[in-house]
Amino acid sequence: MRLDAILTRAPVIPVLIIEELAHAVPLGRALVEGGLSVLEVTLRTPVALDCVAALKAEVPEAVVGVGTVLDAGMRRAAAEAGAAFAVSPGLIPGETAAGPVPLLPGVATASELIAGLAAGFTRFKLFPANVVGGVGALKAFASPFPQARFCPTGGVNAKNAADYLALANVVCVGGSWVAPPAAVRAGDWAQITRLAREAAALGAPASAPTEG
Repeated sequence: MRLDAILTRAPVIPVLIIEELAHAVPLGRALVEGGLSVLEVTLRTPVALDCVAALKAEVPEAVVGVGTVLDAGMRRAAAEAGAAFAVSPGLIPGETAAGPVPLLPGVATASELIAGLAAGFTRFKLFPANVVGGVGALKAFASPFPQARFCPTGGVNAKNAADYLALANVVCVGGSWVAPPAAVRAGDWAQITRLAREAAALGAPASAPTEG
């Protein structure tokens, strides 16, 4: 799938840190039931890639990606695990838009954005969004970088997500609030479905040109 087709499926991409493999499938089902079908499984636990495989096998409605990709080897591992996309908190040296799996690189400054565009990217993760200027930064980027679209992540939550989604250069947002760790540990899938449904109801963001 092209990155735009993934990023526009739902207004919120859950950012998941899954500690136990047994939680992956019921968590994925709860989020999909609530209307969030694009899932980012971060490579922050030993079971992360196994969770990707389990979700792909047992939750076919989900589009499963891998997050916290820090180098070219991790991008290749994401592709080999069958991930539909990869997300990095920053620009990975040497990596371009042409790679083994679609990559959403992170940027925090105009200089990083220029470097990302030179590498062929037009879709970016603004990270950590609330620390590097949030809505104000994205408004400032809009005029000099009209070809760029963003998925802000980092400090995005139920209270401010709509402010980001109202911007024309925001495709979607990423956040962990839809899968609170306590709810995951308790197996409270009903709570997670409710939170996902509320997030999905934020609606589709402003339409964006097709990525080039």
